[in-house]
Parts: sequence; C-alpha cells; structure tokens
Amino acid sequence: MSPIKMMMNGLPGKVSATIATHAISHPQIELLPYALTGPEIEGSETRLGDTTITLVKPERRDTLVSELKRTYGDFICVDFTHPSAVNDNAEFYCAQQLPFVMGTTGGDRVKLQQTVEASSIPAVIAPNMAKQIVGLQAMMAYGGEQFPTLFRGYQMRLEESHQQGKADTSGTAKAMVTYFNQMGIEFDTDQIVQVRDPEVQRREWGIPEAHLGGHGWHTYTLTSSDGTVTFQIRHNVNGRDVYAEGTFDAVLFLAGQVAAGVSGRVYSMIDVLRQPPV
Repeated sequence: MSPIKMMMNGLPGKVSATIATHAISHPQIELLPYALTGPEIEGSETRLGDTTITLVKPERRDTLVSELKRTYGDFICVDFTHPSAVNDNAEFYCAQQLPFVMGTTGGDRVKLQQTVEASSIPAVIAPNMAKQIVGLQAMMAYGGEQFPTLFRGYQMRLEESHQQGKADTSGTAKAMVTYFNQMGIEFDTDQIVQVRDPEVQRREWGIPEAHLGGHGWHTYTLTSSDGTVTFQIRHNVNGRDVYAEGTFDAVLFLAGQVAAGVSGRVYSMIDVLRQPPV
C-alpha cells in the first residue's frame, strides 16, 4: 500500500512541528515538503531535523495547491493553525477539494461543520487528538445519554492549564462541560478557570519546568450540595507527542473514507477510534 500523502499546516507552530517530525518516520505517511502558514510568520522555510519544509503564505496557497496536485496527486491536509484561521482554512480546503483533519480549536464550529457538509469532501474535526482523552470523552457522552440526573444538585469547579501561547479556552474542557450538563450539573463554559501564567503553573500546579511551554492539565471537581461527597476527574498531558498518534490515526481513517467515495461528511475522533487502523 502506498503511503498517504499529508500536508502539515500550521508550521512552524510547536504542535505542528511535533506532529510533522513524527510523520517523517511514519511508515504509512509521506509528509509533503510544504506547509500553509499565517501571514505573520517570518521566513520562507522551517527545518525539522534534516527535512526542510517550505512555508506558504495565504496569498500563494491557491497556486501552490494546484502545483502540488499535479506533482503529488491526492493528499490530506492536517490543520493545527490558529483559532482565527479555522473557518477561512476550512472554506479553502473545501473549495480546493482537500480532505482535512482539523485539530485547531476555536472559530465558528457550527459554520465549520456546515462548510464541510456542503462540500464534496469528508473531514475529521476534533478539538483533541489525544486518543485516550477522546476515549474518556466517549465514556462521558455515554454517561450523559444514559444517566441524565446522575450529578443533579452537585457543584463543579473546572480548571484547565495550557501553555501561555494558547489563545482560547480548551475545546476538550468545553466538550466535557456538555457531558456534565447532560448528567444534571448546571455549569457554563464561561465558568471554566483558564490558567496561562507560567509562574502560577509552576508554583501552584506543580507543572514540570520542562513542560510549561507545552502541556494540558485539566481537573474537574464535583461536590455534593451538602459538601459530604466529592468526585474528581483529572487528566494531565505533558508535551505534545501524544497528539501525533491520534492525528495519524485520523489521517489514515480519512484516507479510507476518501477511497470509499464519502463526501460532505464530518467525522469526530470517536468515529476514528471505532475503526482503528490496521
């Protein structure tokens, strides 16, 4: 089987660089030597070990994609860019008939889904590519469906800490709020405690120094109305390597949907987990 060609957009961002570096040695994926990037990025290329990736600004992307299709044939885009670029990038991928994996959070998510559904391509859209956390979310979704009053009357405190450069509230945290709402807890996403201060992360959270620049720590604390019962769910991710494996699973899954002729459909990482790669 020929490797799936993948374009890693969002370089030289740290998440994109981590995923692209792993892609270079992945036996089932061929990383294209080009990446779409933002207008504010300086320089025309970035290096990942011995591999050079040419960075392409928005004004050149239409011409580039036409050239890449002639040179490489079909390929899949992976997007870890910036929340402000989500919807514009999705419209571009759909217009250019480029199936994509959207790992970037933020943007207008309803419009994002509608854009894909009105197009001729499928896409995987997921706010979190860490497979184990997605599995936890799936279990939470089941709980919301099956036990709608489980935590009625409980209060919740939700704290999430990410590196200082993360521009928006965690998409995973927002999704978890939905599941807790379904189980009877009254809580709005604007109540999420968002921590981005490295000093607070170091001193109060105990996040290792080496991972202040790249981590995702979440704590969900549920307390009964009389204060006698407390539940706590915690998932702490240090570094970014965990997102690479899930991203590649999504790419391989999406390639299968493209080969099957699927169009105009949005998949989640839960869909990907239900059909693991061989």
